[in-house]
Amino acid sequence: MLVNDALPPSPGRLRKAPENFIDATGVRRVFAEARQGRRDFLRGALAGAASGLALAAGTARAQGRETMAAADGEPQILNLPPHSTGLGKPVASDGYGRPSQYEANVQRRPSPGLTQTAQASVSFAPLQSLFGIVTPSGLHFERHHQGWWDIDPTQHRLMLNGSTEQLLKRPMVFTLDELMRLPSVSRFHFIECGANTGMEWGNVAVPTVQYTHGMLSCSEFTGVPLRTLLELAGVDFKRARYVLGEGADGSGMTRTLPMALVESGEVLVAYGQNGEMLRPENGYPLRLVVPGVQGVSWVKYLRRIEVGDQPWATKDEAVHYIDLLPDGTHRQYSSTQECKSVVTTPSGGQALLQKGFHAISGLAWSGRGAVRKVDVSVDGGANWRPARLQAPVMSKCLTRFSLDWVWDGKPALICSRATDSTGHVQPAMRALRAVRGTRSIYHNNAIQTWWVQENGEVRNVQLA
Repeated sequence: MLVNDALPPSPGRLRKAPENFIDATGVRRVFAEARQGRRDFLRGALAGAASGLALAAGTARAQGRETMAAADGEPQILNLPPHSTGLGKPVASDGYGRPSQYEANVQRRPSPGLTQTAQASVSFAPLQSLFGIVTPSGLHFERHHQGWWDIDPTQHRLMLNGSTEQLLKRPMVFTLDELMRLPSVSRFHFIECGANTGMEWGNVAVPTVQYTHGMLSCSEFTGVPLRTLLELAGVDFKRARYVLGEGADGSGMTRTLPMALVESGEVLVAYGQNGEMLRPENGYPLRLVVPGVQGVSWVKYLRRIEVGDQPWATKDEAVHYIDLLPDGTHRQYSSTQECKSVVTTPSGGQALLQKGFHAISGLAWSGRGAVRKVDVSVDGGANWRPARLQAPVMSKCLTRFSLDWVWDGKPALICSRATDSTGHVQPAMRALRAVRGTRSIYHNNAIQTWWVQENGEVRNVQLA
């Protein structure tokens, strides 16, 4: 329902966030200060980028006023363009469709200074430019530990074995064709890297939602339930309490999963994504899909599943993807992605070019079930209003939310707070820091705040 049950004022205009303008030196300084536990209300490292945005915002406002004044004589309406008077390109000019040339700036992008090598790195999905809940396969975020491969599916194999014969009676090897002949399921699920929003633990680190929350995507995945394969191999569910997934890339990626997840039927050996085969960057030809669990457990280029009676404590479980707690201890196997949300419009790097009606929009998700409620505040959490949840709302899947808002031109602090089906409420940053400290990397599900300034520019901030 619109504000005051009436038609909205004139729609406000929004300038998109700029692309790829993070300074590598600034990122390194933010990381160094985060290790020391320092944080500020605003990051000075971003001041240079922000100053450039002010001029662009002012110019755009002036252009907007001129456009509105000339609305009764728009040349774009009065004069027919070439595409209205001539022949277009022939059918199937491109065998595989591509985005418009005018959307070429919408890309997943790496973050400078985040890793030492391009093969062991991350690319971030442009959340600020996406609609609905499905991430296009070509914009799905990436996390690789040794680069990506385009593997010949006819040569790829999946092996199932057990630590002992008592745990798995019949070790088996499957080709891709054999797997694709088995009964399959298709489900929508989000995948989030455990380090998503990790740069924000110590202080404000990056300017846009692409870099704060962009290690997040959502797809329809198609594959065979892992439980089905283990049943074919004769698994003893009473004795076998864990499974180990192993990838075929050179990093030796291996992850332990509790058998309870497999028994639920949710874990898939997937070959399909968004109606087509997996992309090579996303694990083609096979990957694990482990709904609700951090992305590192969704092993790409899957080549082996082993069943056992205890966790394996592999290198990526004993050294990486663990939570550093304030007392110096490490919390291991904290894999579930907790209830979380973020406003994507308006968000950092964007600018509101006019007062008036704006639609606040964002994403919410939880690794423990479905999103039940999202509240939105425009005054930094002093007051909250319930947002609309856009259907469908599914378990362990992204949920789109929105709220009508009339901007009066005054500063605003916009944030969202999600509640999931278990009753868990997304925490404020200061509440999460009180328990987890400031030197962690993983599992930051704190409330994100965007500061709309009087000139309309939107900045990433953290409330003291």
